[in-house]
Amino acid sequence: MKNIFKKWTESSLILRILVAILIGIALGLLCPQVKAIGLLGQVFVGALKSIAPILVFILVMSSLANAKAGIGARFRTVIFLYMLSTLLAAVIAVFVSFVFPVTISLNIEAATSTPPSGLGEVMTNLVNNMVANPVRSLVEGNYVGILFWALVFGLALKCFAKQSTLDVMSDLSDMVSTAVRWVIQFAPFGVMGLVFTTVGEKGLSAFSDYGKLLAVLIGCMLGVALIVDPLISFIFLKRNPYPLVFKCLKESGLTAFFTRSSAANIPVNMALCERLGMDKDFYSVSIPLGATINMDGAAITITVLTLAVVHTMGIEVSIPTAIFLSVIATLGACGASGVAGGSLLLIPMACSLFGINNDIAMQAVAVGFIIGVVQDSLETALNSSGDVMFAATAEFHDKMKRGEKVAFFDK
Repeated sequence: MKNIFKKWTESSLILRILVAILIGIALGLLCPQVKAIGLLGQVFVGALKSIAPILVFILVMSSLANAKAGIGARFRTVIFLYMLSTLLAAVIAVFVSFVFPVTISLNIEAATSTPPSGLGEVMTNLVNNMVANPVRSLVEGNYVGILFWALVFGLALKCFAKQSTLDVMSDLSDMVSTAVRWVIQFAPFGVMGLVFTTVGEKGLSAFSDYGKLLAVLIGCMLGVALIVDPLISFIFLKRNPYPLVFKCLKESGLTAFFTRSSAANIPVNMALCERLGMDKDFYSVSIPLGATINMDGAAITITVLTLAVVHTMGIEVSIPTAIFLSVIATLGACGASGVAGGSLLLIPMACSLFGINNDIAMQAVAVGFIIGVVQDSLETALNSSGDVMFAATAEFHDKMKRGEKVAFFDK
């Protein structure tokens, strides 16, 4: 059994996942009634979601408590990259929506969830989540609160903890990281179960409904992933960014696409950062931070669906209003993790810029839920792979400035 597990772990994880996807599709088409197969996906995502809050809390505290001096510039850079990328994603979505205007049917039964009344409520929710009870934040997976309190406790440990306490924190960090690696080794079974459930319940038509709207969303997301984000990385690194881009898409975006959870993909991203040879003190903070504020896909979703409603109603959009929509989508997307329902429930807030009432706007939210099997998967893949790419860009940029070699490029 030990030898079998060793051979399993030494084989390519990506190849195993690709094989699992094909098997999941085949089983979903041939025997959709065997619900036990789908349970594998639920168990895998549940395990990742369960361990991710503990992973973030322990690693951020440990990293700050044991942090070396001189990585502050990296954090400033990565925050700038996250925000710039999200803003540009919204701008691209506005441009594409004007070039290829999409209309949608507005007679769909409205979703019953209550949207935030405005950007002020989104930001209020964000601040409230930040100072929420730390134990409750861990239980509920509130990553804004987890990150905030981990920063507070980590800085406190750095100021007052004895070396023996710091050593214990390092051991706890290694323990949680090892447990995460064990969970990730079973990703192929989990992905197979997730694909089986999707194909079994929706059929292959799940990937073809609302074709034109999906085409615009997919086009925007691919454009950001393959053109805009690489261009930003190139400006900072002055190196060909595509080896890094494709590695992040392959090893982070692929799993994020099927788990459809940025939170669940935090352990996957941290494992990828380790393979990239990045500084644990840096990525253990920047990755959960990216899962909160690096929201390219959410900004695109908010913008495209809002403008789809606008085009359907025949409302004229001025350039200043379009620019303001991009800013609102950027800020709203960064607060999406603090709003129940994520990015879709921020569409009414954006629609309010054009005087569109909630009854109509919530019908666009309903459309979003219908196409969510594709939209949410792509959105999560773009967001999550970007977390690693920009964290790596910030660290590699800092090392190059100091004249150090970067193993990923200087092989």
